[in-house]
Amino acid sequence: MLEVGTKAPDFTLPDKDGNAVKLSDFLGKKVVLYFYPRDNTPGCTRQACAFAQNYEAFKEKNVVVIGISKDSVASHLKFAQKYELPFVLLSDPELQAIEAYGVWQEKKLYGKVGMGVVRATYLIDEKGMIEKVMPKVKPDTNADEILGYLAEA
Repeated sequence: MLEVGTKAPDFTLPDKDGNAVKLSDFLGKKVVLYFYPRDNTPGCTRQACAFAQNYEAFKEKNVVVIGISKDSVASHLKFAQKYELPFVLLSDPELQAIEAYGVWQEKKLYGKVGMGVVRATYLIDEKGMIEKVMPKVKPDTNADEILGYLAEA
C-alpha cells in the first residue's frame, strides 16, 4: 500500500455512466478514495450505504467520495440505482488504480487463497498528496471514521 505523504497516482477510469473520470480533475478538493471487493455483496453494500448516508456531510466539507472496484460499468450503474448512491463509482477491471494503490493482494476465503481487492481507503489532500491511509477498514464504520478524522484535522 502507498504511504502518507506520497503523490497519489493519477488514473482515468469510467464511472457508472461510462464517462471518463480522472483523479486529477479533483485537485483543489479532498478526495476519499475507497476500494472495495464487489458490488452487491453484504459488506460492500453496507459500506456504500454508509457513505451515501454521510454524503451531505462530505459535500459540506468540500470532499469528493469515489468508490472503486473491478466490477463493470453496468454493474456499478445497477448498484448505484438500487441503493441510491450519490457519489462516484469507478470501474477498474484492468486493475489500473487497484494495482497502483497496492490494494490487489493475496486473500484467504474459506481456506482458499487467491488474489483480490482488499477493502482500503485513502484520503487525498487538495494538492493530490496522500494524507491518510486506512488499510483493512470496516464497512460499517469507514465513513464515520473519515468524518471524525476530518473534524479533527
